[in-house]
Formats: sequence, C-alpha cells, structure tokens
Amino acid sequence: MASTATSTSAVLSTLVANLILFGIFILGFLILRLKYKRIYSPKSSFELVPEDQRPEPLPRDPFRWIFILLTKPNSFIIQQAGIDGYFFLRYVFSFACVFLVGMLTWTVLLPINATNGKGATGLDQLAISNVKDRNRYYAHVFIGWVFYGGVIFVIYRELFLYNSLRSAVLASPKYSKKLSSRTVLFQTVPDSLLDEKQLYKMFNGVKRIFVARTARDLESKVAKRDALVKQLENAQNKLLATAVKNKMKAEKKGQKLEPVDEISAYVPQNKRPRHKSGGFFSKKIDTINYCKEEIPKIDKEVRAMQKKFRTNRPKNSIFVEFEDQYHAQLAYQATVHHNPLRMKPVFTGVEPGDVQWSNLRMFWWERITRRFLAFAAVVALIILWAVPVAFVGVISNITYLTNKLPWLRWILNMPHFLLGIITGLLPAIMLALLMMILPMFIRGMAKIAGAPTYQAIELYTQNVYFAFLMINGFLVTALASSATSTVTQIIEEPTSAMSILANNLPKSSNFYISYIILQGLSVASGSLFQIVGLILFYLLGRLLDNTVRKKWNRFSGLGSTAWGTTFPVFTNITCIALIYSIISPMIMLFACVALFLIYIAFCHNLTYVLKEGPDTRGLHYPRALFQTFTGIYIGQVCLLGIFAVGKGWGPIVLQIIGIFATVFIHINLNESFDHLLQVVPIDCMRALDGVSQTASFTGSSEYKRKVLDRKTGAGKTEKAIAEDKEEQEQIKRDILQEDGEFNDGENERTLIPLLADRDFKTTESQNVFVRFVRPDVFLNYRHAKQQLPATYNIEPETEDDKHAYDMPVISAPLPGIWIPADPMGFSKQQIEEFKGIVSISDENSGFDEKGAITFLGEAPN
Repeated sequence: MASTATSTSAVLSTLVANLILFGIFILGFLILRLKYKRIYSPKSSFELVPEDQRPEPLPRDPFRWIFILLTKPNSFIIQQAGIDGYFFLRYVFSFACVFLVGMLTWTVLLPINATNGKGATGLDQLAISNVKDRNRYYAHVFIGWVFYGGVIFVIYRELFLYNSLRSAVLASPKYSKKLSSRTVLFQTVPDSLLDEKQLYKMFNGVKRIFVARTARDLESKVAKRDALVKQLENAQNKLLATAVKNKMKAEKKGQKLEPVDEISAYVPQNKRPRHKSGGFFSKKIDTINYCKEEIPKIDKEVRAMQKKFRTNRPKNSIFVEFEDQYHAQLAYQATVHHNPLRMKPVFTGVEPGDVQWSNLRMFWWERITRRFLAFAAVVALIILWAVPVAFVGVISNITYLTNKLPWLRWILNMPHFLLGIITGLLPAIMLALLMMILPMFIRGMAKIAGAPTYQAIELYTQNVYFAFLMINGFLVTALASSATSTVTQIIEEPTSAMSILANNLPKSSNFYISYIILQGLSVASGSLFQIVGLILFYLLGRLLDNTVRKKWNRFSGLGSTAWGTTFPVFTNITCIALIYSIISPMIMLFACVALFLIYIAFCHNLTYVLKEGPDTRGLHYPRALFQTFTGIYIGQVCLLGIFAVGKGWGPIVLQIIGIFATVFIHINLNESFDHLLQVVPIDCMRALDGVSQTASFTGSSEYKRKVLDRKTGAGKTEKAIAEDKEEQEQIKRDILQEDGEFNDGENERTLIPLLADRDFKTTESQNVFVRFVRPDVFLNYRHAKQQLPATYNIEPETEDDKHAYDMPVISAPLPGIWIPADPMGFSKQQIEEFKGIVSISDENSGFDEKGAITFLGEAPN
C-alpha cells in the first residue's frame, strides 16, 4: 500500500510543482506582454511580416485575449500560421476533444476498476490492475472497441479533410502560380538526359531547365568574399562607434573640439580595427585597408568563375520549370524512365532556398548505401540511448527498490513533498532534457541519408524522432518503471515475472501522467512566457550585437517552428494517452487539459509571434495521423497481455478480433490516401466546364476543340451544339451559385474548379452528429475551399528569374555594407572612399544619445 501511496504522491507533487511554475510563467506573460511587444506580439506591433500576415492586435485585457484568439476563424489561422501551423493546431485540438469525449467511458470503467478489487488505493485503485474478477474484462474489451473505433474514425475524418484542404490550397492561385509549384526536381538522371535540350522532347509545357552543376571552387571563393565584406562591415562599424564615443568623452570633459575632416582626429592610427591575416604569429595589420585591397581582387575572380559556370561538370539532378502547375503535375506523377531507380526520387513544391545542394549528386547505389548507414546509426542510437532513459524510469520508482537495497532507504526519510518531486517531477524533467539534444543528430542523419530538400529532412526527422520517442520515451521507460516497481516480487518469484509485469504495467501510467502534466502546464506556459526569447533578445543582443546590421537582424528576425521535431512530441503524448486510456482511464483528463493548454500557447505564438517556416504543405499532418495508430496498437496489445495474464479467455478472443479490425482499417486507409497525399489531383486543376482556364491550367482544351467546336457537317446539328453550350453555361451557374459566388457578369477565368464535387453531395442538416459522421459532405473540396483566406485567390507577383534553381553562388552579387550615420560625417567619407569597390550605405541608421549604434529602419541592402 505504501508503494501505491508514494506513486500517487509523486503525481500530486508533480501537479503542485507544475501548477506553481504555470502560475509564475502565466503571470510573467500577462505582465510583460503589453510592454515587450517585440517578444510577445511582433507580427501585430511592427512591420516585420507582409501586410496580409499582420494580424489585428489582441485586447489588452488579461483574459479576454484568450476568448478572441479561440474564436478566430480557420481562415485567420491559415493566413497567419500557414498550412503546416494550421494542421498542427488541428491535430492538438482534435485529440484534446477526443480525450474530452473519451472521459464518458469513466461512467463504466471507473466503477468496474474501483469496486470489489484487489484493494489498491490512490490512482491505482482506478486502473485495470485493481480488477480482481476476470469477467469484468468484457467491459474493457467493448469500451476499447468503441473508444479506439471512434479514434480511428477521427483519423479517417481528418485524413479526408486534409486531402480536401490540401487540394484546395494547392489549386488556389496563390499556390498554383508559385514557381515551386511549377517546378519538378528529378534525381538520378541518366547522362543522356543531362543535356537541357533532351527534356523538351519528353514533356509538354516546359519553360526552362536547370541542370545542377558542381561549383566547389566557386563556393569557396564566394564564402571568402562574403567573409571579407563582413569583416570590413564590422571594422567600419567599430571605427565609427569609437570615433563617436571619443567625441562624447571629450565633450563631457569640457574640451572644445574644432570641426575636423579626418577621423584620425578622434581615432588614432594605433586604435583603428586591426587583425592578423597570416595566422597567430603574424603581425597585425589595418583591417579596413586590407579589405579595401583584397575585396576587388577576389570579386573579380568570382565574377569570372560565375560567367563560365555552364562549363562545370553536371550533377545527376535536374530542375524542370513548366509553364503551369498542370503540366508540372503531369510530369511529377508520370513514370519517366524505363530503367529502375532512374529519374527518381521526384520532388515538387520545393522553394529554391530549401534545396540541399550537396545532396544533388548521388548515384542510386550511393543513395542506398547512405540510407542504410544512416538507418544503422539511428538504430544504434536508439539502443544505446535506452540506458540513460531506463535510468530515468528507475528514478521514477526508486522507492520500490528500497526493500532489497537497504542503502537506499535514506530516501524514505526525506520530506514527503520532496520525495514526491524527486520521483515525479525530476524524472519527467530529465526525460524532457534528454529528448532536447537529439534533433541535431537526427537531422544530420537525414542529410547523410541523402535528403535533397529541407522538407525531406524534416519529414525524415519526424519519422525517426517519433520512433525514438515511442521506443525510448515510452517502451523502455514504461518497462523500466514497471520492472523497478515490482523488482522485489520478481526476485522472490522469478517464474512469475511476466504476470507481475502485466499486473503492474498500469502503475507506470503515473509516471506518464507526471510527464503529461509537465508538458501541459510548464511547457505550455513556458512557451507563452518565452524566457529564452527575452534572454536572447535583451541580454545577448546587448552583449553581442555591435553593428547596425546585427541589431536590425535580431530585431527583425522572427523564429519559426521546426515541425520535424515538434509534431512527434505531441504525437507521442497522444499515443501514450491512447495506450493507457483503457488501462488507466484517469490519464485522459490530464491529456485533455494538457493538449488544450498546448493549443492555446501554440495558437498565440504561431499567429502573433512566429513567422511561417519553410513550407511542407501540411505533409507532417497525415504522417502524424498514421503514427497515432501506434498508440492504438500498443494499447490493444497491452490489454491483450493483461487479459492473457488474468486468463480471461473470452476477452482475449474479442481483443484479437479488435486488433485485426484495426490492422484491416489501417491498411485500407493507407491504400486509399497514400497517393492522394502526394499529388494535386487533375480534376482540381482543370475547370469543370472543360473550356475555361484556371490558375493551374493555362493551355487549350481538347474538349473544346474536339467536342464543342465540331462542325455541323461532322454529324452534329446546330441545335445540339447550342444545347451543349447551354449545358456548359448552366454548369457554371450551378457551381458558382452553390459557392455563393454567382454574378451575371462573372468572367470565365474566375470560375474555380470544383471537379472534386462532381456528385454535388449536399445536405442542409445542422445536426452535429450528422455533420461529424459525413466528412464526404461537410469536409469535402467545396467546404475546404471556403476555409481559405481571401488572399489565396490572388495571384502572387512573380519574377522570371533565369537563375532561380541554379546554385545561389552562381548569381550571388557582392554583398553591401551597412554602417551607422555619425554626426561628424565620417560615414559619408567611408562611402566615398569605397565607391566602386563595394556598396556602402548609412541610411536608416545612427547613434543614440549614449553613443550606441542604432537602426532607424530596415536594412538598405
């Protein structure tokens, strides 16, 4: 009984400690958010994002802002957070609702677990481990069928919505006109096709072809040139700052200074910026004079190499830009080459800045080898990492070891509250810290595996990090925690180890309740409080930012979310809650509250604080949904093990049926959605009338030429032709009317394709249940299109860049320099001195009353 009490005490201690932290962080946020707007509302307070992504400020009221934020429409979330941010918030909110509704199972499970059982107390009394009569397992089986079946339906519903919304987004003018939507990256291209002219023979609608080429020497030269320019900028900022400070010191001492034209009057020659160009033992030289001589030399070399880049050896990757999205998708979805592993893998929707240029030169055998090596490294990491993670699980139940390890009994003499923190809060914090240092390694493995784009790296990271969290963050910890809590019994009865572990597995749920409490209270409130952001901006900014550009970059630079490591953390929490939802139902309460708090915190930060990162077009969401099946499977298997140990043969058979049903549905969902989640469907890009052009398709219609424009002599009467035309016009009117966009003077180009709704499924039902169970009607393409912001129907301004998908160094210009304008006019002298060498500007900059460098606007170059 003491063990159970200690376990419950650990949960309560963790809850109290996290509530205290939660209160401190929230109070700090409410006090500071109005004063430090650069940290807590930069997007609405400053011109740091495009105007269409600048939200209205939240109310000053300390609590009303939550209501305003939570009632924002989906279009607002999509506009501010992007598609990736919207789907992340939808995942968190959807499963918070799942656990909220799931608590209805308490009416059955809690009485069955708590009454006439094995005499457990605390939270363990409410878990399945307290059940004594094996006939009661039937309740767990049937409740598991209903609950897990409902979760699977939610996954199906969300996949349906994702498919509809993604198709609507990618077919919208904002996305379909993007250069990245019209460009396809082919890898492992045979040598015969690396000639730009050959691809014109294979595809229709090709506009431009970019062959990736090696440019190591050029990269080195450009890096050296950029370093020299940066060194010169730092030196000039330092020189001007020294001059201004010396002037202010002299004035403070009462010295009268005559106007002078030379900066040497304020900064002696020996105080000018100097450095050692030849190594540690070399003599110091004047930095500004050195850069003045070296920059023109290396810039001339760079320009010469840039002019002849087309003679560089080609890599085996090629970017094909098409006239429109439709022709790009035809190429992307096609099987291009007759040999295996040629012209594959294929990517589209990749912005030029997201390309990992070092991974564009890989042969098929090299990609396979590197992928295997990365996989082996990840597996080794997971295995080796199990040791420290298992240690965390041991700490969470260390009081159970004191029976057989007398030297640990001093732990029991600790104050009850402190003991609860050590066994509850400390392991949860240690586990969270362990998981924080992994992302860099995993992303490194993604690059080794050959990921050619930022999106591919993040998707690889999502898969690996989730697997890591489930194995080391759940399985190892749960087994170690359960084994530790029962080590005395196992030592005394080794043959009954399996039975003892199965009976005591629910006890490890208390550790995960502590972990979920930590995420929901401390992590959510900490995300709002942003203590790290405050330190980086105000403390480190003052210590490290010694040039006007560094100051501006820190002020204007907004952070973004790395979804490859963010999604798995909360998918893992969801899976853990699903695993224990029938075994220890109380976990659903903590998961529900935690996810709701996480939703509020991330909703605020994604819409008012963080900028939209590299666009993966929502692809993390379906992966997270399918990964959620892991929680269902493990939960069902754990229940099966408990039934097997309890020898409940009827429940065992029923549970096996439930597992097979889950597998069957999972396979069919994957087959149904897998391909759709990667492409833009043709019927979303072509107009329903077969004639009109769309943002995705700007070509001529075969239907118009071969059907509508057939002459009467070809066997079709004039009356039939007129009827065909009237039918097409009526289709347009019907669609536009149903969309609420009908206008008698509507131009044909504004017709938005709705082919995904050819069957026109509609219903006027307002019944919540009907709307929930009919995603084919209420989450279809038409519904998704209505969720898009108005700006998504506006074509973006695009520039015809002939170097868009060439390596950046191929067209990289000589960087400009930004220096602060000083009252003596020395900055103007620097500009004039370096005219024709490097572009220097002192616009939007100056010095404050204390002589510190400051910016007055955005960087001029």
